[in-house]
Amino acid sequence: MRSKILGTGLTGLVGTRIIELLQKYFDFEDLPVEKGFNIVRSETIEKEVADSEAKVLIHLAAFTDVNAAWKERGNKEGLCYQVNVIGTRNIAKLCAKYKKFLIHFSTDFVFNGEKKEPYTEEDKPNSLEWYGQTKYWAEEEVKNSGCKFCIVRIAFPFRAKYDFKSDLVRKIIIGFKSKTLTPMFFDQIITPTFIDDIAFGVKMVFQRKPQGTFHFVGSSFVSPYDLALKIAKILGFDTILLKKSSLLDYLQNNPGDRPYSKNLALSNLKAEKELGLKMKAIDEALLVLKRQIQFSS
Repeated sequence: MRSKILGTGLTGLVGTRIIELLQKYFDFEDLPVEKGFNIVRSETIEKEVADSEAKVLIHLAAFTDVNAAWKERGNKEGLCYQVNVIGTRNIAKLCAKYKKFLIHFSTDFVFNGEKKEPYTEEDKPNSLEWYGQTKYWAEEEVKNSGCKFCIVRIAFPFRAKYDFKSDLVRKIIIGFKSKTLTPMFFDQIITPTFIDDIAFGVKMVFQRKPQGTFHFVGSSFVSPYDLALKIAKILGFDTILLKKSSLLDYLQNNPGDRPYSKNLALSNLKAEKELGLKMKAIDEALLVLKRQIQFSS
């Protein structure tokens, strides 16, 4: 008999790819808003959680528009706080009540980017902006709920194809193709992550059910400018279209905009050591991405 996984947010960028890659192992049951499930209102989801045979719940649903979140900063009645914090509180409490193991997805944005070295799971979050702050509070809700859990932090996830939302890698590809690529920051560090690797990390968590927090992130730290250079080299675009820009200059010239973290390098050594999870470096991931794009075209 195939194992079942109950989930929220399974129709999104990350969730749909997880299903594509793991559906041969598990049966997935989603709790979509379109069918009346609202994680902010616990009573709309409790019966489904209680009745489900699934022993694991993967929680991906979140308010992820960081610019819109910044406009709601400080507002606990706003949609960002309600979905990310209250919604997660409801999910975690139901998992505790009905003894479901919770895989909760979080983000690199919980860190302020001021550390010089890569962030580890031992570093205390201290976000610069509202989205990251609400995601950190969500992590605390999970830890305080009494459920058994694994918190999975991801960073700049990307994949070969998804029609409803562009990730950073595909935005850069589109910019090269349309010759509209915007200048890219050379003085910010990020950790782009191939979603296929995240999916197989979820499979490991389901099998082992490790308790705690893990960084399921790529094995490369790059600037957005260097990422675009690698994309151009591997996918065959003309680098003459690529221009540099400075995060520092941007922040100085746009003081009213949301803050950006300068260093979002995250270490994945804990996941590799404790779970045996090998996350691809960016060059290898882009080569796989290239093959997937060619195969689907």
